[in-house]
Amino acid sequence: MTTRIDCDTCVVRGLHCHDCVITVLLGPPPELTIDDDELAALDVLASGGLVPPLRLVEPVSGPVVESA
Repeated sequence: MTTRIDCDTCVVRGLHCHDCVITVLLGPPPELTIDDDELAALDVLASGGLVPPLRLVEPVSGPVVESA
């Protein structure tokens, strides 16, 4: 498994960029893909207080409402 980090689609972009591990380590990239091992390593670093956690929030589709 891999995680795609696309800052352009992050719902909290701008609000939490200053406190996101991606911005701290790399600056805001247009898109980044990291695998599960790398994501786990970032989680360990964040748990130890060495870097901020990943703040990526991806949008979800809302319910489909049909009008009468």
